[in-house]
Amino acid sequence: MVRILTRLDKECRPIDHRLFLVLANVILDKLGVKQYPADSGVFVCMNQQFAKYNLGQIVRHRKHPFRGVVFDVDPEFANTEEWYESIPEDSRPAKEQPFYHLLAENDHSFYVAYVSEQNLVADYSGEPVEHPDIPDMFGPFQDGQYPLHFQFN
Repeated sequence: MVRILTRLDKECRPIDHRLFLVLANVILDKLGVKQYPADSGVFVCMNQQFAKYNLGQIVRHRKHPFRGVVFDVDPEFANTEEWYESIPEDSRPAKEQPFYHLLAENDHSFYVAYVSEQNLVADYSGEPVEHPDIPDMFGPFQDGQYPLHFQFN
């Protein structure tokens, strides 16, 4: 389903993003998938969550000045409590949502980031990410994303 919506988004974006939203909602409604919470981008169906972003996709943080390439996704929070508690309480994301592992970059450095879905937005700049570990996992930058070097079982 995520592949269908991603392909639909890619095909509709140059024409009219509103068309994508209408078609996506029709497809999700027919499949019995509901968005929770409304407008969050987190889709829930029969107690399963679907990640909004794909492996190899470039995303950026909503609040902090960094961007990165998704290389892994946890369906819900899977880091340590110590890490979670280190986030200021008024900024802590909900645990019951996908969390993304990113090969991240900012103006000063490269690093690995662990970010909740609610704090990410897709990056449509068309600019590649320069993280030095990208060639270990992905092929050359093409069509705004990085293809995986390997296949999953």
